[in-house]
Amino acid sequence: MFTPKIPPPDTAPTPATSLVQPLTGITHTPACTCHHTPTAPAPAAPPARSAVQFTPGSLIVAAAGGTAMVLVIGTVLVSMLLATAITAASVAICAVVLRSLLNRPNNR
Repeated sequence: MFTPKIPPPDTAPTPATSLVQPLTGITHTPACTCHHTPTAPAPAAPPARSAVQFTPGSLIVAAAGGTAMVLVIGTVLVSMLLATAITAASVAICAVVLRSLLNRPNNR
């Protein structure tokens, strides 16, 4: 996934056949106009990657790791929700107390 995608050597453009066209409209020819023949054979294509094969042990480890990750993330999310609920309840209680104090200043 993170490996660079390099075209095979036979499809990559060679400097002898490419022309540089700047914005001025002047076409520059390459410095070397001779046609070289490759002396080394083209490298063989890499072998095709096989599908990932899981053993029973690795499946158990993957399932246990996934379960542990779900439990940890769930615990964090529930604790954040609980902290928000406690904060909201305490703000509501403070609002009720302040309202009762401000509505009846002479009756304490």
